Amino acid sequence: MIRWVYAFVDRPRERFEQAAGFWTAATGTALSQPRGADGEFATLLSQGTDACLKLQGVADGAGGAHLDLAVEDVRALTEHAVRLGASVVAEEAGLVVLASPAGQLFCAVPWHGESRRPPVFAAARLDQVALDVPGEAFEAEAAFWGGLTGWPVLTGSRPEFRVVRPPAELPVRILLHRLDDPRPAGAHLDFACADRAAARLDHEKLGAVLVAEHGHWTVMRDPAGGTYCLTDRDPHTGSLG
Repeated sequence: MIRWVYAFVDRPRERFEQAAGFWTAATGTALSQPRGADGEFATLLSQGTDACLKLQGVADGAGGAHLDLAVEDVRALTEHAVRLGASVVAEEAGLVVLASPAGQLFCAVPWHGESRRPPVFAAARLDQVALDVPGEAFEAEAAFWGGLTGWPVLTGSRPEFRVVRPPAELPVRILLHRLDDPRPAGAHLDFACADRAAARLDHEKLGAVLVAEHGHWTVMRDPAGGTYCLTDRDPHTGSLG
């Protein structure tokens, strides 16, 4: 059973401070002390509740996002994932890095009793990791994430979306987005916004810039160069507004 979920903001290591400044301000959190051999990891702390967002400075590439799945038995989740088609990328003290069948990295990590979901901040909540999956791998990837988590896989608002919906007490859900072009699998973060236009203005004041407007979502770029989306969903429930 998945006990808790962390969403990771992955950004180039040389832009770690820019990413930290933006994402703490956009989510109403405070940055933990950096950790890791090169200070490349930090947690975004929410007062009075449990964190569900972390930051990683990556040495190579532009970064993106990934999931940490917190469980009581890391080895059991790892073996389950491998049976479903995942591969083990690395094993470290207390955690395992895996790749899904389509190549999206995620981690199995120990659960430390997290249970208190952070509140809505500024009428928005960062509550979704969107997995961008090549078309030929999409159905198999949706089946993988449903089988791994045990959560229902629902048809989204458009045919290219599948929602892997967690229990209400968990802070982060998964959206699978079928790509039209054959680029490698990747991931980005989504906010659920009560007022998407107002959220865009708030984020622009923090240094983000507009990339594109769509019918029900807005693509933004943060000051560290990574893209994310503002979406028309209820920040309390995650459902479409």
